[in-house]
Amino acid sequence: MKLALLPIALGLWAAGSAHALVIGVTEGVTYRATDNQIEERFAPIAEALSKSLRQPVTIKVLSSYKAAREALKTQSVDVAFLHPAHLAFEASKSGGYKALAWTSGYTEYKVSLLCKEAQPITDWKTITGKSLVTPDPDSITAVVTRAMLREKGLAESAVKLTTTRYQDAVPFYVQNGFAVYGATASAGVVKAWKAEGGKTCAESRPVPIKQWLSSTKLDATTTAQLRESLLDLSGNDTGKRALAASGYSGFVAPSAETERTLTAWLGY
Repeated sequence: MKLALLPIALGLWAAGSAHALVIGVTEGVTYRATDNQIEERFAPIAEALSKSLRQPVTIKVLSSYKAAREALKTQSVDVAFLHPAHLAFEASKSGGYKALAWTSGYTEYKVSLLCKEAQPITDWKTITGKSLVTPDPDSITAVVTRAMLREKGLAESAVKLTTTRYQDAVPFYVQNGFAVYGATASAGVVKAWKAEGGKTCAESRPVPIKQWLSSTKLDATTTAQLRESLLDLSGNDTGKRALAASGYSGFVAPSAETERTLTAWLGY
């Protein structure tokens, strides 16, 4: 059976470039997923892109932000799927990559501050000296939280910052008095917190996370084909099956103006 399929595979590869397009994938550091699980989720999308581009496509999971930054700095991946928006904005600002598409349903990622207070924060000076817990300090949630503080005229040192690795650990700190405020952008965490009688007292600007970027080393034709293929996945049965494995509903065109505004707001 494998031998019978070999001529088809060789024909497909020969029709396109011998170069395998490499997709680097970073799905964040504050959620629990193994490299194998991430690769399995993205394999059908890689296959769909391979057929569209008529060249092989491989996946390289970048499980740490250090690995992702190094790959982006050296442009060792042709395409990147980045959960954390600040890594995407960093790469775009450096000139090494440019936005291809954003993930539907993830263009308005907002950080909420969990609290026990019944009222929202109206005078941000009142939180000076109080404790605030965020996920990993290099997570997009923590980056957005620090941007919120700056926007409200507070230095990072104005509050007592504590960090925990995972988003779902944040409520524990607030519930048990280890922090007055807890920053999370997980809809599930916020929903569970409110179901138990907890409150949210602030919300950030929306930020598009889970972004596709292409290396500026790619030729214009390949870049255009990639963008078109990603945006069209939700419009056909093959693409929908690939998306189903990833857990995403589709991808949309990015906004250059929103990217510029948020890059500055986040401090990049």
